[in-house]
Amino acid sequence: MACDMHTDCLLCYASALIAAVGLVVVAVIRFTSSKPDLTRYPDEETFVDPKSGKRIPFPSVLDAASVYLSIIVPSYNEEERLPIMLDETIEYMTERKGEDSSFSYEIIVVDDGSKDKTTQVALQYAEKYGTDTLRVLTLVKNRGKGGAVKLGMLSARGEILLFADADGATKVSDLIRLEEALHKDAPNKTDMAVCCGSRSHLHEQAVAERTLVRNFLTHGFYFLVWFLCVRGIKDTQCGFKLMTRNAAARIFHTMHVQRWAFDVELLYIAQQLKMPISEVAVNWQEIDGSKMVPLLSWIQMGRDLVLISMRYMTGGWKIEPIPARKTKSD
Repeated sequence: MACDMHTDCLLCYASALIAAVGLVVVAVIRFTSSKPDLTRYPDEETFVDPKSGKRIPFPSVLDAASVYLSIIVPSYNEEERLPIMLDETIEYMTERKGEDSSFSYEIIVVDDGSKDKTTQVALQYAEKYGTDTLRVLTLVKNRGKGGAVKLGMLSARGEILLFADADGATKVSDLIRLEEALHKDAPNKTDMAVCCGSRSHLHEQAVAERTLVRNFLTHGFYFLVWFLCVRGIKDTQCGFKLMTRNAAARIFHTMHVQRWAFDVELLYIAQQLKMPISEVAVNWQEIDGSKMVPLLSWIQMGRDLVLISMRYMTGGWKIEPIPARKTKSD
């Protein structure tokens, strides 16, 4: 009997210790949380007109839309892959404008602190096609893909806003199908909705081509996404997402995560705000030159998933009213 009592006491102490550690972890997560980073360096508030050499202020997503479509292209060391993507995109947009004179668009290339000539390459397109068609937002330092997409979205003029990867892995012509789904969910310009390009129909082929380790990490990641954050979306990570202007303003003024897992927080916010979210199958192909570092990126993403879940759950992060814009001094 004495042995049983001793065992019971140990179990009680262990349970109390686990509970105490859990409370400390939750408290640290809750009280070390911060508001979304919406600050910019002065040079990030403007874009260069290569024809005049002048710096012109970016508009705000809180302003009224002045074009139909904005395409945000986050780019990090993309001097080689970016031209192929821009050529294909501009050709497709030119064809649409030829079919419909009311169609208008802009492309915002966001250079995420690249070490190569990404900005210079993009500025060549801005000079050729004009800054009403293409603008370059060069970040002073690397923020991560999520941070680059955020600042591009907050600087956009479109009624609807798309972000697309600089590698051109998704065919831009698939945009029309995303538009149809988005307009079905958001028939009015003031509505909020999100449409995700999806590669889930390519799952069997991808599993067959990936290594065993990568398949394990991929399945583990999507289990964590489902368990902690977002349910009902088959492919949260496809870099081809379209949304209404009001949805972009609401989501990106709230979003905290600046690196690879930002898509999950984007969708988490949209679900919390009861926005319609649709998925549309897209044509996609693997392009060499990915910037993901396999193991490190997966660890970062797993950590961010836990933080997204815990910080919103504990109130450390909140979906708050859209704040005023801020400027960061050098």
